[in-house]
Amino acid sequence: MAARSSEPGLPVLVAGGGIGGIAAALALARQGFAVKVMEQTAQLGEIGAGIQLGPNAFAAFDALGVGPQARGRAVYTDEMVMHDALDETLVGRIPTGEAFRVRFGNPYAVIHRADVHQSLLDGAQQTDRIQVATSTCVQRIEQDESGVTVIDTQGRTHRGLALIGADGVRSAVRRQYVGDEARVSGHVVYRAVVDRRDFPADLQWNVASIWVGPNCHLVHYPLRGGEQYNVVVTFHSREKEEWSVRPGSRDEVQSYFDGICAKARQLIDLPKDWKRWATADREPIGQWTYGRATLLGDAAHPTLQYLAQGACMALEDAVALGEALRVNDNDIPKAFALYERSRIARTARIVLSAREMGRIFHAKGVERLVRNELWKDRMPERFYDAMEWLYGWKVDHCLAA
Repeated sequence: MAARSSEPGLPVLVAGGGIGGIAAALALARQGFAVKVMEQTAQLGEIGAGIQLGPNAFAAFDALGVGPQARGRAVYTDEMVMHDALDETLVGRIPTGEAFRVRFGNPYAVIHRADVHQSLLDGAQQTDRIQVATSTCVQRIEQDESGVTVIDTQGRTHRGLALIGADGVRSAVRRQYVGDEARVSGHVVYRAVVDRRDFPADLQWNVASIWVGPNCHLVHYPLRGGEQYNVVVTFHSREKEEWSVRPGSRDEVQSYFDGICAKARQLIDLPKDWKRWATADREPIGQWTYGRATLLGDAAHPTLQYLAQGACMALEDAVALGEALRVNDNDIPKAFALYERSRIARTARIVLSAREMGRIFHAKGVERLVRNELWKDRMPERFYDAMEWLYGWKVDHCLAA
């Protein structure tokens, strides 16, 4: 389908070259648009460590044409398991094998963020419709009836048919059009990747594992064929936090896990180098399209990590954007309106549910006992029923809202 435009030959501009930005570029290219990705760093890449991929992510990868690449880099876990971090009690176990795949049509997996990004880049490099401008940071956007002009921080101008703001949690596009403040959670996340040879033998499970404790939790799972393990620990900070990423302090992380059982405590003794995230989200908004500019991924709906759906939502957004363009014959204003309408409620539910899941994970006192009873002896099918709204997302009904 040829792109419709009053200025033929112009690309669609995408602010941000991370997972959401490259996914959006792929979706646009598949609809016939030329795309210019503007990335503020000097080199494309992803920071971070491991992430979890629900079946909805794999449905999105397939729609973007990079399913084989992502599947080849993922590690397929046998189950998701939750233990109480104080006494090692098994709280819940969700098998993610054949019955799970049959139910949701795709697997559950874990993967390094960089491997997700590379899988998307593989797809982008197979088309001549996508160009990338690095060291390009959006400062201001101007619009008229036929397109948008982006002025970057070096004073250069970039002209396009439209702008997709996929520039992350500190989105310059969102700042201009929405201007809202971040909601700093006070929860701090430490992340690290540990080589298998250094990882405790009694925790080398092929599972996505979480240990939940009062005001804290610990996560581990294998990466890259089991040669590495992702380690994530989260706690409620004693300090007044600001949204930030910086190197972690071994002494700080050690100070937050008194009372945790010895088996789980091994995790915080492992890493030599931690990366520290002081986390935040934003209140859900009912509008993120402004003329020929729209938001996508963390720029549209930044969320806390407790549902492990941040990257998955960005992938879904990209697919929904492409589908909205397809059904509207590449009419950008109509497509942007449909894309926004189809994503607002679902992504808001993710943001609000992630907050609630963090409260459940970090329960203490009697609430901790209630949580442990809540999922005790629950059959897999009941877990699957509860996850249907999340993992049952499919491309053919992604615009139903």
